[in-house]
Amino acid sequence: MLVDDHAVVRMGFRLLLDTTSDLRVVGECGSGEEALKCFAEVAPDVVVLDLSMGGMGGLETLSRLLAKWPAVRVLVLSAHEDTAHPRRALAAGALGYLTKRSAADALIEAIRQVAAGKLFLEPALAQEIVVEQVGSQGNPLEALSAREFEVFVMLARGKSVADIAEVLFLSPRTVGTHLYNIKQKLGAGNSAELTLIAIRNGLIDA
Repeated sequence: MLVDDHAVVRMGFRLLLDTTSDLRVVGECGSGEEALKCFAEVAPDVVVLDLSMGGMGGLETLSRLLAKWPAVRVLVLSAHEDTAHPRRALAAGALGYLTKRSAADALIEAIRQVAAGKLFLEPALAQEIVVEQVGSQGNPLEALSAREFEVFVMLARGKSVADIAEVLFLSPRTVGTHLYNIKQKLGAGNSAELTLIAIRNGLIDA
């Protein structure tokens, strides 16, 4: 089952997967909410899940899918090429993480690996994560909850509290609470400092 809020992206992946004899797309969803409704109907062996979607984000969707169907096998397919997103996705229960840049070459193999219950992480990302773990004294981003991490990335990209509230279907007050908690956990005094932290961690470009 493909879960991505861009119909053109889903169509491209479907065309790619239709070239294989052992894989079949049984469902397409444009949001996390839709995925939770459709999962029981189509009973996919693998869910290919985007992280950056309006409404319920990919990490929240992943958590809810696994809470309801613990055996579900999820491959996260994301435009994010930093190490924080794959670490978050794998910690939340995804079996694989693939960047969209590498999808054309590796998507079929990634789905086969995840379907077999094996972990899939593209080599370049795996190496970066290992290097970070060896040399890291602990990243404060790990202290953020999944929702706080989502809000943090959007804030760092210049979204306003009102924008984030609209995209995530939250009240501005709730987003404001998340913002307060994020600043406390990261030791940031303002939005500029949050942006610098995001740049240092490779979440956004300088």
